[in-house]
Amino acid sequence: MLELTENAQNALAKVIAGSDKTIAGLRIEVSSGGCSGFQYALSLEEVAPSGDTVIEAGALSVFVNPESVPYLEGVTVDFAESIEGSGFTFENPNAKSSCGCGKSFCA
Repeated sequence: MLELTENAQNALAKVIAGSDKTIAGLRIEVSSGGCSGFQYALSLEEVAPSGDTVIEAGALSVFVNPESVPYLEGVTVDFAESIEGSGFTFENPNAKSSCGCGKSFCA
């Protein structure tokens, strides 16, 4: 369904290790908004949200709410570092188009 690259897993592991809270996993959600119609949202969760699909990515649990599942089918999440900045990127084969910032897409 959804894949996190090794770079993404390593970046998240560093963030989680630096947290003063116990983290159960990463929640990825798609909601209306952004430049192109839909946007991605990432959050660290202390408890697995009830009703979410759980995907194991290495040592990390990823939680996806039922409404977001169809939009995240086949998506690869990566973490890129460049001179322009660093952050998570989404390769979404279902997106008809995406905006320049890479944080939103049109389904």
